[in-house]
Amino acid sequence: MNFNKNISTIKSGAGFTLIELLLYISISSAMLLAVSIFLSIILQSRVDNQVVSEVEQQGWQVMNLITQTIRNSSAINSPTTGSSGSQLSLVVPTGTLSPTIFNLIGSTIFITAGANSPVDLTSTKIEAASLNFDNLSISGTPGTIRVSFILKHINPENKKEYDYTKTFYGSASLR
Repeated sequence: MNFNKNISTIKSGAGFTLIELLLYISISSAMLLAVSIFLSIILQSRVDNQVVSEVEQQGWQVMNLITQTIRNSSAINSPTTGSSGSQLSLVVPTGTLSPTIFNLIGSTIFITAGANSPVDLTSTKIEAASLNFDNLSISGTPGTIRVSFILKHINPENKKEYDYTKTFYGSASLR
């Protein structure tokens, strides 16, 4: 009789029923799924922001270098007045750096200063799709050049988060 009393207290005591256990597992699984989806969205957003930042930063650095060089130049060799071209040749005050040439070779924007070797202005993660210079100069005034180019983040695996392209516009006049 004493033995039956101990068994009945064990049966009515602590423990989970199968339904309670399944309920706890499903609630835990739902919470884990929600947290993992949230983390996945955060990581994808981080990659998107990094790609945009790389393209924007490279584009503004290239644009600032080109426009600053135009402002500090003494003459425009090419393109000629009223025309456009994919290469800009400038006469700069420092004789050994003259002419300074900006052009697109393959998918990279280069600067060549005088007899020096060309230096690429974009990183290996960025490719330039076009580079255009419009000579808007009017005779009797300092030369004015409008610059435009397209930069694109390289996306070898065709992932949506690495797909970003931007067109940059700027202009500068000789001083």
